Amino acid sequence: MWGKNDQIFPAEGAHLYKRDLKNLEFHLLDTGHFALEEDGEIIAGHIRRFFAKRMVAHR
Repeated sequence: MWGKNDQIFPAEGAHLYKRDLKNLEFHLLDTGHFALEEDGEIIAGHIRRFFAKRMVAHR
């Protein structure tokens, strides 16, 4: 998760993770630096789905 309007860590930096990480879901949210405070429920949902998919796959 990354806030696409983050002025401290610009969205361009988020794209570099896609190059380096193999097991990645990429979500640019319409938020700023404090994404968790602004979209905490959305972020929690993404995290839950991410782990749920991987926990089932590893059983």
